[in-house]
This record gives sequence, C-alpha cells and structure tokens, in this order.
Amino acid sequence: MPAKKVILVTGSSGLVGHGLRAAIEQEGRRADEQWHFVTSKDADLRDRAETEALFDSIKPTHVIHLAALVGGLFRNLDHNLDFYRTNTQINDNVLATSHKNNVQKVISCLSTCNFPNKAKYPIDETMLHCGPPHETNFGYSYAKRMIDVQNKGYYNQHGRLYTSVIPTSVFGPHDNFNLQDGHVLPGLIRRAFDSKADGNPFVIWGTGSPRRQFIYSLDLGRLFLWVLREYNEVTPLILSAGADREISIKEAAELICETVGYHGEVIQDTTKSDGQFKKTVSNDKMRKYLPDFKFTPFKQAIKETCEWYAANSDKVRK
Repeated sequence: MPAKKVILVTGSSGLVGHGLRAAIEQEGRRADEQWHFVTSKDADLRDRAETEALFDSIKPTHVIHLAALVGGLFRNLDHNLDFYRTNTQINDNVLATSHKNNVQKVISCLSTCNFPNKAKYPIDETMLHCGPPHETNFGYSYAKRMIDVQNKGYYNQHGRLYTSVIPTSVFGPHDNFNLQDGHVLPGLIRRAFDSKADGNPFVIWGTGSPRRQFIYSLDLGRLFLWVLREYNEVTPLILSAGADREISIKEAAELICETVGYHGEVIQDTTKSDGQFKKTVSNDKMRKYLPDFKFTPFKQAIKETCEWYAANSDKVRK
C-alpha cells in the first residue's frame, strides 16, 4: 500500500481553496491522501514561530500553498509595498518551514500578472523574469516571482521538489465580491445584480477593452489535483484554457448582464484605470501533459457563479 500523503492547504478559505475542495468532492477522496485545509485563523503565516507550530501539529508531507495578500487593481495601486512585504514574509516562512520539516513537495500559486508587462504574445513559462511587471501591481508580482527563485534554490541546493503553477484570472463561487478589493468578474457580477435590484445603470470600470483568459475555480481545482499527483518539474506550469478563450472585459460584462437578466443602461467609467491591456498566455506545456483536459464552457461557468451568488448574496465577501 502506498505511503499516505498528508496534504496541508494554506489559504484554503479563498476562491482557489474552495475550488480545490469542490474538485476533491467531485472526484472522490483517495485513500492514500489526508487533507488539512487551514486559514489565517489557524496560524499567521507572516510569523515564523506560528508557521512552524502549524507544521509541527499537522506534519505535512505535501503542501499546496495558496495563502497570500491579494486584491484587485485599485487596492494594488495604493498598497504595492504592503503586497510585496507581506507576501514575501508568508512565502519565505512556508518554504523554509517546509524544508525544515522534510516536506516532499510544495505547490505554490503564482499569477499571470507576474509576467512582464511588455512581452511577446503568447507568453510562456520561460518568460516569467524577462522584464518588469505592470506598474500597477509590481509589489505583488515581484513577491510571487521570488517563489520561483526560491524553488530553484531549494532544488539546486537541497534537491527539493518545490514548484509553482500560474493560473489565468480565476473566478467562481466563494469569490471576493468587494468592489474595491475584488477582481473584475466578481465585481461585474455584483454590479449587475445590484443594478437589476435598484434600477441604477450598470457601470463598467474603464473602457472594457482589456482582454483576459479566465479559468473557472472548479477547473483549477481539478488541475491542482493533477499537479499534486503527477507534475514533477520545478519549473512553473501555466494552467489555462487556450488563447482562443480570451475575451474582453466588455464582452464578459455583456454575458453577465444577459445571465443575470439586466437589460438597463450600461455606462463605461473611463476615469477608472484599465490596468494591463492583455497578458495572453500559452497553455502548450500543460496540453503536452493533458491533451484531453476539458474546461467548463465559459458561459456555463458564469451561469453557475451567478446562481451561487444569488443563493448566497447575504453571506458573500463584499
């Protein structure tokens, strides 16, 4: 019988953590896997002593590291230093404590916003450090890039299989629907529901022209399970549907309005920043491993997310 994996998931109360839980329930729990989902209530990962106490208690053999200070465009603009310092502390504590406790595998979560602002499209995994990130989120981006640097260091110096994945823009149930702190799709979903309820115009922040590749949180959860069980490279892996699934913010907003049933006035507030215009990535490397992986159709994923929001609007993060 194979040795049991004791899997610690940090930051499990967030969007990706819930997607991972849903994927586990969908696929069924494996007998050789013992899962521990923890949040900031269990330990402050900015603190080395609390981090070590958490690891001493659970004794993980594998770690999925999702914990991070995150936020939308406008929060990043105002707090780049906070995003850099806090995430650097968290990441160093988790990786150093994993090494100290002989953790076999760590999977950290990066973001496509960590890639260079000026790049040849589509972007692939080799281009992570080939130029500065967009100025709107340089603090978060550089902190996340340093995970890749540490992963290589732990492998070269200690033989550790610590790696990272780079999903495109994630959305789904349990997202953050706060208009200042959240990301674009949950913000659009909340505003569509609010506009339908109060009769006010539906407002798109910015021109609506930036383009994004979105990934449904349940699909990302399924991919995380595969990475945990099968992916054995230190180099990062982009997790994304193909570039043909890239759409504009305006197109996403129109689909959300259609899904919610909002038929009123739509206004584009061009006083708001668009942020990075595009960050198209290649999923060729992922497809070499998973040529038959099927992503949830975007329209279906938006429908399921809107239905979840409608059923939980009194409890969601706003």
